[in-house]
Amino acid sequence: MKRRGGRRHIAGMNPKLEVLAGARDGWFTRSDAAHAGYSDSEIRQRLKCGQWTRLCRDAYVESGAWPDGELPWDRAIRLHKVLTRVVLSRMTSAVAVSHQSAAILHGLPGWGSDLSRVQVTRSTGRTRSDRVTQTHRSPLSPGDTTVVDGLQVTGVARCIVETTCLSSYEAGVVLSDAALRAGLVDQDELIAAADRLKHWPGSPAAGAATRFADGRSESVGESRLRVLMANQGLPAPTLQAEIRDPDGHLLGRVDFLLDRVLIVEFDGAQKYSTDGANVLVAEKWREDRIRELGYSFARFGWADLAHPTRTANRIRRALTHAAAA
Repeated sequence: MKRRGGRRHIAGMNPKLEVLAGARDGWFTRSDAAHAGYSDSEIRQRLKCGQWTRLCRDAYVESGAWPDGELPWDRAIRLHKVLTRVVLSRMTSAVAVSHQSAAILHGLPGWGSDLSRVQVTRSTGRTRSDRVTQTHRSPLSPGDTTVVDGLQVTGVARCIVETTCLSSYEAGVVLSDAALRAGLVDQDELIAAADRLKHWPGSPAAGAATRFADGRSESVGESRLRVLMANQGLPAPTLQAEIRDPDGHLLGRVDFLLDRVLIVEFDGAQKYSTDGANVLVAEKWREDRIRELGYSFARFGWADLAHPTRTANRIRRALTHAAAA
């Protein structure tokens, strides 16, 4: 046994359990572990030190083999994907993975979504739910579903609308922007899906989110900042505006340009994670060149999104100063 990242680390699972877990798409049961030669005390030890994680009743995964320093939301998505396979393996009748669980399988962000339970939909029958599964009943036509990684799931447009109805307008914009950016769907499909489900609880938020969506938003943070600005009555920004010098040379693309004078940028936590010093120098050079053309800058991060009024007032002040310059 050795320490890794400040915690005890036990050598990876033995080959026999690897085979058993592989047959279950990465998870295993207590009986699988016992069959592979692990005693009860060894199982408890691996759970206690974080080498193994209990997903739900009698389902485990070797989380200690996952990347060190993995971001919490990435870990939550990884766990949810495995839990989805556990849930489906125990279903006795046909269902489709739906709502945010389907969105995760389509590769969309998990922000604003409750990933504590796997969401599934069936066309008929009882909708029994439990601590790890929420079952919905709704008609599913052949065009409503597709297959992702061997699993039956609701299509991109439908799962975005489903998720928005359960969560929020802001989460719907985040999902819609990401799907448009990735080319998974077009806006007409999103709007049509929202219109088809317009009698669902929460559907007004879904209809508004799909119509506000813009694939030029390049991250969850940019989508959320765009929602904040609209909610606070700020001028509609130009997204991914190209800034060029008098000779027509491109100096850069900026997240948002307001009233042709103020550049608003969202700085995510990972922006300068690779070769940070050189990136910062290049960013400062770019910003200096753009300022020389008469533009002003305002930068925001994750913490600012939690204070919409304060953030909006900062933007208004920056706009006033930029216009007067």
